[in-house]
Amino acid sequence: MHPIGNALRSAVIAVLVLVSLCACRRDAQALTSAPRPAGTTITALIWAPDWPEQMLQMAAEFTKLNPDIHVNVQFMIGDTVEDNIKPRVASGNLPDLLSVNPNAYAAELADEGVLADVGSTAAWKNMLGPLKEDWTSRYGKDFGISGGVATTPVYYNKAMFAKAGVKALPTDFRAFLQVCEQLKRAGFVPMVLDGGFPNMLGNGPFASGFANDVAAHDSAWKRKIGDGSLDLNTPEVADIFAKMRVLVDRGYLQNGFMATDYDGGIQLFKHGKVAMALHGSWAAGLFLHGNPFEVGVFIPPWNAPGKLVVPVIGSETGFAVTETPRKAAALRFLEFIAGDGFSILQRKRHNIPPFEHVTGTVATDQIMIDYTNRVRRYSVTASPYYSVLPSNSIEQLHRLMQDVLLGKTTPREAAKLLDRSVKNQATMHYK
Repeated sequence: MHPIGNALRSAVIAVLVLVSLCACRRDAQALTSAPRPAGTTITALIWAPDWPEQMLQMAAEFTKLNPDIHVNVQFMIGDTVEDNIKPRVASGNLPDLLSVNPNAYAAELADEGVLADVGSTAAWKNMLGPLKEDWTSRYGKDFGISGGVATTPVYYNKAMFAKAGVKALPTDFRAFLQVCEQLKRAGFVPMVLDGGFPNMLGNGPFASGFANDVAAHDSAWKRKIGDGSLDLNTPEVADIFAKMRVLVDRGYLQNGFMATDYDGGIQLFKHGKVAMALHGSWAAGLFLHGNPFEVGVFIPPWNAPGKLVVPVIGSETGFAVTETPRKAAALRFLEFIAGDGFSILQRKRHNIPPFEHVTGTVATDQIMIDYTNRVRRYSVTASPYYSVLPSNSIEQLHRLMQDVLLGKTTPREAAKLLDRSVKNQATMHYK
């Protein structure tokens, strides 16, 4: 069972009720007690693949309200958050505020004194209680603030489904493949896959596969990954990769799928070029609005026939502050991001807020409220993949998924290599 499952279900429903009423209380934002520095410039290194304008706007609004602090926003590039952080840590060239994932790597940075403890901030106190476990290190440091509650639905084009004669949404992977075949025979491309951006391969088919092939059968999976005792060299893990490959073998993906990046995948869906996209709730604003067709969502049916599906739910990538001489100023910006500034990015993303109380107007989509309500009711859930695997193993996983899709590696060999990587990282105590 996912560690935050039961408590998160209660907390999320409270937030969803609050969001659906669009009557969020405007609380006074508590600032840190440290004296305000004069004329301080802080650097923020941010993962914002689909909301860079909103991040720049948030920084500008903060400086308008706090003219003694200027924010130099820099954006992360590449496939992972960790790829951007590691060189900065190695060189000592740390930003003052940065995007981090709720995983063992970031927690280790906190315990090593690289990331500041944000447990005394108003942002931490306002964050949903069940999410806090993911943001607390083994030595009790509260190292980050979540950017939202993360789930990964399949978005689908209702018009295409109707024209293809799809009468019912699939509830297991065999039925999913049958729907793909119906769509293909009707002249539609069933599904988009971002082969050029392996982060979404991880968030999509890998995470759903791991949830149903691993987490469903071992409630201690998260602890076992940490200590290296989880066996990933199994037919079940090979099946995760095999499910990706079958989409290629049966011609269910768009042409040139290995060159499709994050934005390209979204645009293919929005322009009616594909029928489905397995993506995150963090992009609901893009997927649900501005389309010439109606969009629906369903839980990725990566389960076997007769087995209960295991959905993915957890914490989005969030924000942390580093131990630099400008920490006090960075903490003030963190409070703004999680307070008055949060609605700036949320109005674009339409994601589920990770807070008990949200300042300002919140953009809502009833379809996502209903979806998250469904997901929260499941007794067994799994975490997003970026909070599951060691950071070096994530890099390995990205290559393995692409190699399987290209036919360079078999699913069985991919499972063996992933198992070796995860066990090696546990042995080295390097997350």
